Amino acid sequence: QVQLVESGGGLVQAGGSLRLSCAASGRSFSSYGMGWFRQAPGKEREFVALIRRSGGNTYYAASVKGRFTISRDNAKNTVYLQMNSLKPEDTAVYYCAAEISVRVTTTPSDYDYWGQGTQVTVSS
Repeated sequence: QVQLVESGGGLVQAGGSLRLSCAASGRSFSSYGMGWFRQAPGKEREFVALIRRSGGNTYYAASVKGRFTISRDNAKNTVYLQMNSLKPEDTAVYYCAAEISVRVTTTPSDYDYWGQGTQVTVSS
């Protein structure tokens, strides 16, 4: 089992920045690929970014590429999402997730463990 706890969400003006953190406990964190997803009211959960187990490869949704950066610190069992140049359309609940396979996947159902989410609200 892996427990995931997100933090760092909040209210920010358009153009601002936030850094989300996801702390993991349980089985070896470095064994998991990690992803960030988001879900806005009335919309499906969507992929934001992912990082491979070693941290050497990252992937981003087109809507956030160039503005968001995912990283991980395996010594601290934590994955981060640095969000810059935020837009009102980035408003959503942000979730981190862990997957135990070696796949590179952007599909939420492929992930094995989820955090409870943290709210990000970007005002115009």
